[in-house]
Amino acid sequence: MVSDDGEGLPEEVLALIEKAALLNAARHDGKADVGAVIGRALAELPEYRARSGEIAEAAKKAVRRVNEFAIEKQAALLDEKHGGAPAEQQRSGRTGLPPLPNAVRGKACFRLPPEPSGFMTIGHAMAWNVNYIYKQMYDGQLWLRFEDTNPRKVAPAYYESFRKGTAWLGIQWDHEKNVSDDMEEMYSRGEGLVGKGLAYACSCDMQKVKKLRFEGSACEHRDAPVEANLRIWGELVSKKHKEGEFVIRLKGDMKNVNYSLRDPNIFRTIDRSHPLTGDRYSLWPTYHIANVIEDEICGVTHILRSSEFQMDLQQMIRDLLGLGRVDVIQFSRYNFKGTPVSKRLLRPLVESKAVSGWDDPRMPTVEGVMRRGVVPQAIRDFTMQVGYSSAEHEFDWSMLLSLNRKLLDPVSRRMFFVPDPVEVSVEGAPERTVKVPFHPQADLGFRTIETRGVFRLPSSDVAKVAEGSVFRLMDLYNVRVESRAPFRLSYAGDGLTQESRKVQWVAEAGSGAKVLVPGPLFDEKGEFQRDSLKVVVGVCEDSLSSAKAGEIVQFPRFGFCRLDAPGTLVMSC
Repeated sequence: MVSDDGEGLPEEVLALIEKAALLNAARHDGKADVGAVIGRALAELPEYRARSGEIAEAAKKAVRRVNEFAIEKQAALLDEKHGGAPAEQQRSGRTGLPPLPNAVRGKACFRLPPEPSGFMTIGHAMAWNVNYIYKQMYDGQLWLRFEDTNPRKVAPAYYESFRKGTAWLGIQWDHEKNVSDDMEEMYSRGEGLVGKGLAYACSCDMQKVKKLRFEGSACEHRDAPVEANLRIWGELVSKKHKEGEFVIRLKGDMKNVNYSLRDPNIFRTIDRSHPLTGDRYSLWPTYHIANVIEDEICGVTHILRSSEFQMDLQQMIRDLLGLGRVDVIQFSRYNFKGTPVSKRLLRPLVESKAVSGWDDPRMPTVEGVMRRGVVPQAIRDFTMQVGYSSAEHEFDWSMLLSLNRKLLDPVSRRMFFVPDPVEVSVEGAPERTVKVPFHPQADLGFRTIETRGVFRLPSSDVAKVAEGSVFRLMDLYNVRVESRAPFRLSYAGDGLTQESRKVQWVAEAGSGAKVLVPGPLFDEKGEFQRDSLKVVVGVCEDSLSSAKAGEIVQFPRFGFCRLDAPGTLVMSC
């Protein structure tokens, strides 16, 4: 077994991870990729998605050890322990997601239903991708629908975050609307329930309602005459009552084991101006009844969404309104290790200025992920790879970033960056003007660098070279360490040697740069890590001045970085 650490996983799971690492190495010149190994393991073991963190750790260790072996040794292990590499199979063209029940091509309809009470997160992005993939699969219709029936929470910036984020993902929606556009329809449906004796006006305080729900007992208002309830309904619509005086409750089942079905609230007064409708309305539908009515208006056939939403209540409302059934598929939230997507946990960080804002590169918002340099295709590929599950699970960021790195590698320009630099002179160095390509394979152009024997080198590399040793300045020439104290270098020729250490450098003309390196917001105990954003200070070659804000470049031996502002970058992966 290549990985003998246990990981708390069964031996057969570790064996599968080892095989995936060896197979991936065989396809990529002996170098396995962690993200691909994780993806294959989770694809073959969907029941382990709830333990994706353990799978990721086991995959990292297996890949690290497999990559230490020569290609011949890898092939031998694959043959001896795992039956060799299987014959390559043709791709079937499937999206990676299972077929939907009762979905008819050309007639399926889906919705992206954000509540504009916060910024779009990567969790939304992945759920949005699931819906969009199915929309494409079934040639269906897709709504971008803002669930904006709580004027206390909604704000214009949140609507815009979802519009921009959804467009950035490459998701094309067919229709857009706000639930607040359909308040008259909400009132018509609500009044119909009251008029049929299926709902009633209640003035009990919250504590009393909670107590009666717990006991399974109805309050005195439940049996009030329909006429009295219709009168109060009309007064609420006409804004004759203040917030908290009355709510409209559905007549559910006060003995139901599901407490949410014990006479739930379906309308309440909110004394707050709405950013879109102003002061026109004060009686607002609750989330569940608004969703049911809007799904009917939009003709939604399939609901795919996270499992924190109570679908039993929505089905009860749908039945009382006499509406047809829709197919509902619920899955757990897409959570990432150390970075919860809950607004309840993120908002205090913004308000207390513990982070720089909703677009802080450590934040799981789409703005934060964009600023970090994660590209939309990586999120889509990751969603396709892990699919969805009803089991709670937490993904490791390395899985997504590995896919991101694969996409960036062939299209990103390489530039020299030296962190924590030490300035040195090379004795006897010839003056050189070198043309260095921006990419070793792709045709991304080249830059011209003039050298006069003075360089900035990484202090970490300077600390490792021994006196008398020879190393190579990348794409330039060789130098010899004449002494370590003081540190002196001399020119040692141009000849390439396979075993020489290669050191990155920046000539005198380079300029200062800093790289923000984001880490997890929370530790394993759930405590905020104030030092989770590191700053690496160094110098970069002058070519960085040709980059535009938002461009992602690769600093060899450091990582991919997105230009955030002049002289400031954010590490992507």
